[in-house]
Amino acid sequence: MKKNILVMSVIFISLLWISSAMAAGTIKIGGLFAVTGPASFLGEPEKKTLEMLVKDLNDKGGISGMKLEAVIYDTGGDATKAVQLATKLIKNDKVAVIVGPSTTGESMAVIPVVEKEQIPLISCAAGIKITDPVKKWVFKTPANDHIAAEKILNQMAKSKQKSIALLTVTDGFGSSGREQIKALAAKKGFKIVADEVYGPKDTDMTAQLTKIRGIRPDAIICWGTNPGPAVITKNVKQLGIKIPLYMSHGVASKKYIELAGAEAAQGVMLPAGKLAIYDVLPKADPQAKLLKDYDQAYRKHFGVEASTFGGYAYDAFLLVTNAIKTSGPSPEKIRNGLEQTHKLVSVSGVFNMSPQDHNGLDLSAFEMVKIVNGDWSMVK
Repeated sequence: MKKNILVMSVIFISLLWISSAMAAGTIKIGGLFAVTGPASFLGEPEKKTLEMLVKDLNDKGGISGMKLEAVIYDTGGDATKAVQLATKLIKNDKVAVIVGPSTTGESMAVIPVVEKEQIPLISCAAGIKITDPVKKWVFKTPANDHIAAEKILNQMAKSKQKSIALLTVTDGFGSSGREQIKALAAKKGFKIVADEVYGPKDTDMTAQLTKIRGIRPDAIICWGTNPGPAVITKNVKQLGIKIPLYMSHGVASKKYIELAGAEAAQGVMLPAGKLAIYDVLPKADPQAKLLKDYDQAYRKHFGVEASTFGGYAYDAFLLVTNAIKTSGPSPEKIRNGLEQTHKLVSVSGVFNMSPQDHNGLDLSAFEMVKIVNGDWSMVK
């Protein structure tokens, strides 16, 4: 009896969401992005991308006559503020789904809120713990950091580099990447000979790098998001260190090259989404046209090239609209549609979700790139 009442309640709530969306003619999508603060290089292009795509879809008539409304708040990269704003989106704004937050720490903080309130969240952050273990209402668009780590280690293996010096930032993204590299390195026969960290606001890492230089590893792996990695790149150049330097996908935008300087960044390698190098992809690549179209549209609207980070919001938008079209506009139906996503081509890769995988990307999501003369070059 109780089970029947529960089932009927879920159906009733779903019908209310659908009838409300139909009556109002709008479906509200919440956005939580670090538009200001140290992670603004993530949040600003995410916000702009979501706004651009919502406007474009509405100009074309929406989804079956229903318009979308993006309700976006700036978290400033602060986890406490992200929780407060997530609650506001759900309680006050009555959104059907939330896109974001921009960072791993914020996303982890918001998860209990969306799980309790049963509103789907599509994080734009990379930390594997966001979706592993799987949470019913939580998804994410960046490829898991263990995939990025594996791409780096595979490249190191090709170059016969066996000993690694780690230099990771002490935040959620850095801690997760450090954990994944160490686990994979042990499995693949690499040796971690140095394990150094730095703070998100540190402005000089010569002490850590001097230690690493003395140990003489085969390669250095830095894991973090700007500005730290750019500082480290400069410090490596200043100290005359010739050891190969690998960065994480957390710096896969031209902003990193700009901050570090083309000369210091010369030869740095990292795993990057295909958006950075779409112009040299084979024409048969399933993402090539979409990536070109996104970049051109973003340039037209905002006067600058599209970034991988803005692409995370593009992925979320495509996932949401696909779920609405295939399943319906209520939170429950959007959640179900997201989980059933299959072969959806987007900016970060080809998404194949399942009840066991709420990220849906594999190694094909990244290409190894090298910085050559201030620009990206594919590593052969």
